[in-house]
Amino acid sequence: MTMLFLDRLRRHSLSQPDKVAIELLTPAGPQSLRYGELERQVGRCMAWLLALGLRPGACVATQLPRGLAFVQLHLAICRLGAVHLPLNPAFPAAELRYFLADSGATLFFHAADHPGAASIAEATPDLTCIALRDDDSYTRQIDRFEPVAPPPPRDPQQLAMMLYTSGTTSRPKGARITHGNLTANIEALHEAWGWRQDDVLLHVLPLFHVHGLTVALHGALRAGATAVLTPRFDAVSVLDLLESRRFSVFMGVPTLYRRLYRAAAGRSHDLRHLRLMTSGSDRLPDDLFEGMRQRFGVTLLERYGMTETGMNLSNPLRGERRRGSVGLPLPGVEARVLDRRTGTPLPDGAVGELQIRGPHVCAGYHNQPGQTAAAFTADGWLRTGDLAERAPDGYFTLQGRAKDLIISGGMNVYPPEVERALLEHPDVRAVAVIGCADEEWGERVVALVVPEAGSAPGQADLEAWCRARLAPYKVPRVWRRVGSLPQNALGKVRKAVLREAFCG
Repeated sequence: MTMLFLDRLRRHSLSQPDKVAIELLTPAGPQSLRYGELERQVGRCMAWLLALGLRPGACVATQLPRGLAFVQLHLAICRLGAVHLPLNPAFPAAELRYFLADSGATLFFHAADHPGAASIAEATPDLTCIALRDDDSYTRQIDRFEPVAPPPPRDPQQLAMMLYTSGTTSRPKGARITHGNLTANIEALHEAWGWRQDDVLLHVLPLFHVHGLTVALHGALRAGATAVLTPRFDAVSVLDLLESRRFSVFMGVPTLYRRLYRAAAGRSHDLRHLRLMTSGSDRLPDDLFEGMRQRFGVTLLERYGMTETGMNLSNPLRGERRRGSVGLPLPGVEARVLDRRTGTPLPDGAVGELQIRGPHVCAGYHNQPGQTAAAFTADGWLRTGDLAERAPDGYFTLQGRAKDLIISGGMNVYPPEVERALLEHPDVRAVAVIGCADEEWGERVVALVVPEAGSAPGQADLEAWCRARLAPYKVPRVWRRVGSLPQNALGKVRKAVLREAFCG
């Protein structure tokens, strides 16, 4: 049987106790934890959690900034057989109350300056709320305890985490992620991306999300590598770091890569020493794919994942990293494209719903048997809700969310195709394409355009640009100039918000 992630991490603490596992960059200087020290600190944290009454199977919520305290709490919670629910530090009290109530959390660790902490504690008397001012206050808490010995290896079917979906069209759902799910995905990525013990990851992603936590951080720790965490993302500082230190791995989202690309304008940067730079969580624009290659000498590796699964598909580490494609199924992952109406497999080149199956897929949704039944087929395939097509050589290309598909005059319009065309226009900085109800056409194609600074592209110009690149029925019929687009924590455009604002 494959060794579970937490057990492999303990093995690293014994085989390389003096190697740096985590380094946190702070204004006062770097703070680091070596693998042996990380193991001892997690043992102390486990003792503290046990003293607080934590029992296996209980849910522990955290809403903390990026730091060493978060990492240790995460590992200790999972090692004790409890369920970790990491939450976005930006969530206001109203949203927090939903997550805490729905998850049934019994412990809640939050920043001491959280403005809604008092109201949450008052509204949920059965919840133990613990304020942490910073990493030092956390360390003072756990230093009162002697490390406890790690428990026997966990059952792969036991829950390790609960991660809530983005909830762009309904209330967020808690994906139930087991130790087996985590391990299967980490092992697949370890093989596919060639993680090495001498890798050094510059980590700039949120730790409350699957991308930053279970892909980036877990990936580095599984390999026995080093993860260097920045307190926040600043494009100029990150560029300087990437050049001044011999980082080998960097993971980002298109929004971050766009900022890096712009920050480097007029400056010389060579990032060819990085062996792996991945992009995900949203579609990578074609111009950015090419721009990163020309400006920095790197070819981004685009991949596809989701909250319920971790990573599913990836362009190869060695081989063609195809522009516009999210690549091939990872080891142990099955992927297929089906007709959404009939449920029958589609031939290569046809667009349908992407379905995924494998040991990395979550164990359903928390307290939502109806949603779980709707999301899974009888033979275990997850209906992702994403539209995709498969090329004859096995590469997959996403065509947007099924709920974002526009049917205008009986013809299917895939928003990513229209967006890609518009993003090639020199005066377009960002764009979102949505469908709004129309009495004559069923839906009309609406383009919400963020122009480049100092530019004001006219509707006639944009229409002509699209007509030269798209079939007539795909050309937007309504154009709106906007200052910005609403995004979630990882830069993905919230189209449900746009439809509500512009389709009324």
